[in-house]
Amino acid sequence: MGSHPELAIRALHTDLPVMVKIRELSKDVKDLMPLGQEHCEGAVYWQPPEQALEKVKDKAWVPSTSQYGTHEGLIELREALTKKLQHENGLHKSSIMVTAGSNQGFLNLVLTLCDVNDSVVLFAPYFFNAYMSFQMTGITNILIGPSDSETLLPDADWLERVLSETKPTPKLVSITNPGNPSGTCIPDPLLKRISEICRRAGTWLVMDNAYEYFTYDGLKHSCVEGNHVVNLFSFSKAYGMMGWRVGYIAYPAEAQSLRTQLLKVQDNVAICASMISQSTAVGCLEVGSEWVRNQVKSLVRNRELLLGALSPIGENAVKGGGGAIYIWAKLPEKFRDDFQVVCWLAKRHGVMLLPGSACGLAGCVRVTYGAIRETECEVAARRLKAGLEELMRYGMVE
Repeated sequence: MGSHPELAIRALHTDLPVMVKIRELSKDVKDLMPLGQEHCEGAVYWQPPEQALEKVKDKAWVPSTSQYGTHEGLIELREALTKKLQHENGLHKSSIMVTAGSNQGFLNLVLTLCDVNDSVVLFAPYFFNAYMSFQMTGITNILIGPSDSETLLPDADWLERVLSETKPTPKLVSITNPGNPSGTCIPDPLLKRISEICRRAGTWLVMDNAYEYFTYDGLKHSCVEGNHVVNLFSFSKAYGMMGWRVGYIAYPAEAQSLRTQLLKVQDNVAICASMISQSTAVGCLEVGSEWVRNQVKSLVRNRELLLGALSPIGENAVKGGGGAIYIWAKLPEKFRDDFQVVCWLAKRHGVMLLPGSACGLAGCVRVTYGAIRETECEVAARRLKAGLEELMRYGMVE
C-alpha cells in the first residue's frame, strides 16, 4: 500500500468497534447463530408496524420527502413525541430534537456539552459506543465507576464521592436504563438519587432510554427530569426501525442556550434525520406503545431458553437482568480472556456472543436474544449449552 498523510490521533486512539472484530470472525463460520444481535449490534427481529409502513408508501413521491427538513425534526413528529413524553415518561418540561438514531443523539450531546479537557463518568459494564464517542471527540479522562457485583446497578456512593472530590468536577455522567449490556433496570429511588447527586455537583446526567419498553418480571422503567438532565430515546428497538435511523433528544426546555448549541452540531453532523424515516416514526406512534409491549412479550421465551443454556457455568453466573434484550454472565476465573472464549464458541459450536471486555469488564459475556425468533433461539440455546458444558469439562479443546 502507498503512503498517505497522517491520520487523526483521536481516531487512532479510539477503540476498534467490537462489532468489526466479530464480523471478521463470523466470515469464517458457517451457519452461525448470532446471540450478539446481527453480530453484536442490538437489534430485534420485527419490522415497523404494518400500518406505519402502509401509510408511508406514498411519501416517497412527495417532493418535500427529498428536501432537507428542519434541524429539530418534523413538527408533527415532535408534537406526537411531546405527548408521548408527558403521558408515558412523566417528562413535562422537555424540548425535543430528532436525530438519526440515538447514537447520533449521544454524539451531538458530547460535542455540545464536553470539552477535550473535561472528565466524564461511565459505569462498568458500559455501552461501548458511549466510550468510543468520548474517545473520538478527544476526551481521555473517562472515569469508570463500579456497579454492584450481583445486580450491576450503578454505585451511587462512589458517584457522590467522585463528583465531590474530583477537581474540576466531571462534566457528564452517562447511564443506560435498562442497561446495555447488563439488562439492569434501575429502580426509581436510585435513579432519583443519582440525578440529585449530579444536580448538586453541577454535572450533566445523560440517560439513554433506548430499551424503555423492554422490562420483565414486573419491573418498570422510569425517567428523571431536571435542568441538568438530558434523556435519549430511540425508535430502533421498540418499533424495529434499526435501519431507518430515528432517535430523539429530550432536553430541558428552559435551557435555550443548550438548544442553540445543539442546532450548531446538528447542522454539521446530519442536518436532519431522514424525512421518510421521520414520517414512518409518526405512523409508529399512531399505532402506539401497546404494539411494542406485545412484541416484547414474544422475547420472554427466548430469555428463558438462554438463561437455561447458561446453567453450565453456575447458578450465580448470571448478573443484572430484568430489562433490555441482554443477559450478562460471568465466566469462571480461569477464562479471563473472554474474546478467546467467544472465538472458540463461534468456531466450534456455531454460536456468537459479545466479549465483556468490550464493555469494560473482562471475563464476562453478553448474550442477546432480540434478533431471533423462538425456533431459532431453541437451536442457539442448544448450541450454547453444549459449548459451555464442553468448556467447563474439558476447556477450549480443538
